[in-house]
Amino acid sequence: MTAVIYARYSSDNQREESIEGQIRECTAFAEKNGITVLRHYIDRAFSAKTDNRPEFQNMIRDSGKRLFDMVIVWKLDRFARNRYDSARYKAALKKNGVKVVSATEVISDGAEGIILESVLEGYAEYYSADLSEKVIRGMTENALKCKYNGGTLPLGYQIDCEQLFQIDPLTAPFVLEAFKRYDEGATMTQVRDWLNEHGMKNNRGLPLNYNSVQHLLHNRRYIGEYVYRDIVVSDGIPAIVPKDLFERVQEKLAKNKKAPARHKAEDDYLLTTKLFCGYCGAYLCGESGTSRTGRVHHYYKCVSVKKKRKVCHKKPVKKDWIEGMVVGHTMKMVMDDKAIDAIISMLMDMQDRENVNLPLYEQQLRETNTAIQNLLNAIQQGILTKSTKNRLEELEAAKEDLEVKIACEKLAKPKISAEFMASWLHRFRKLDMTQKTHRQVLIDTFVNAVYLYDDKIVITFNYKEGTETVSFDSLQTAMYNVPQRAYGSDLDCLTAPAAKWPQTAPTRR
Repeated sequence: MTAVIYARYSSDNQREESIEGQIRECTAFAEKNGITVLRHYIDRAFSAKTDNRPEFQNMIRDSGKRLFDMVIVWKLDRFARNRYDSARYKAALKKNGVKVVSATEVISDGAEGIILESVLEGYAEYYSADLSEKVIRGMTENALKCKYNGGTLPLGYQIDCEQLFQIDPLTAPFVLEAFKRYDEGATMTQVRDWLNEHGMKNNRGLPLNYNSVQHLLHNRRYIGEYVYRDIVVSDGIPAIVPKDLFERVQEKLAKNKKAPARHKAEDDYLLTTKLFCGYCGAYLCGESGTSRTGRVHHYYKCVSVKKKRKVCHKKPVKKDWIEGMVVGHTMKMVMDDKAIDAIISMLMDMQDRENVNLPLYEQQLRETNTAIQNLLNAIQQGILTKSTKNRLEELEAAKEDLEVKIACEKLAKPKISAEFMASWLHRFRKLDMTQKTHRQVLIDTFVNAVYLYDDKIVITFNYKEGTETVSFDSLQTAMYNVPQRAYGSDLDCLTAPAAKWPQTAPTRR
């Protein structure tokens, strides 16, 4: 029988030692009962009150591979702390032939075991809810007395022995000065720099950043306001900043607030790090310029020309034209069934090469099964000696060991089927090329490099033999059916040399 171990701790008072203890007791339980453990699933600092636990969800998904028969937990409350989640995920595991077992709680398989398990799960749920209520009740009592309830301590305050807020005489003056400086016209960046110059640190001992200063200037605790959940006490703590100064700063913050940052959809260069000069091999980087009319133009420019590191005559090329051409030809490749089949074949070969152990173990298992069958046939024919028996036991042990190794390899490196790859690749055919994010995904996934010449473009895709050479002459009619100049091509750049340029791209290093 095979199993996996699930361990978890949920708070700061349970640390790595808690995990080690859980693993140790679960492992001892497995060894005592002759169970082979394939893998450990561990969630650190995650509560069982939520099912948003990464390793827990991985375990549930892996159970569908039917590689293990059991999930071992230290106690049932490690699995879930409410009956709904417990029942739901146990049902999912049961569907996959997997059972949840507690290493420290003896529960029989009979009817009484069902009742006991329900009682334990109900108690775990009650304990969790009761603990939460007690914590909130205690923190509410603290809040009514304006006591410190934990969390990040604002700059300028310290906590006394009675857990009350007190003004820190060393840092409070800097807080007040920060408000005054912003009120007098200093920017938030200037306030931040001034505070850092005078050695102010955040709660982690690091220099203050822009967000830290923004939060400081908005914090109503500085006018003495204590807030916890729905409890608000106006003069609950000592004030550092006068109310009139605080209100003026809030008005300035509201006035200076900028609109949310917008994605520069048209200023993002899709071919960054993928577009190369066909003559010198340097990158073409994105640039922009403003014409006399005030219109902003975006283009790609050879780095050699830009930095004058070597002689190169390649003129800049307009961004929209080159990106549109590459996107168009990439989409054409995606729509080609032969190209998709070639990619799938390449991925399958790569997958097989990456996992060298699994084919070896599977071959050894086939050979072992054949040897076992031959011995069984010999025994049926009356050939039974001490050496035959010993050999059979050795082969059975080797078979079990190989099955465990295969299961571990499949859990660690699950093999993706060709059907799934085909389905995934076909999804790219539904992309909307009017969306910048869709174009970027397409380019990032399929395009390896683009080499730009004066008379042609060479595109190399991310699969074997995925190289395409496109002449500018064919582009005019085949791609857009409009004059090339309208798309900002560089056909009017320096004439390409008479020598024949290679039809395949230089090796990208």
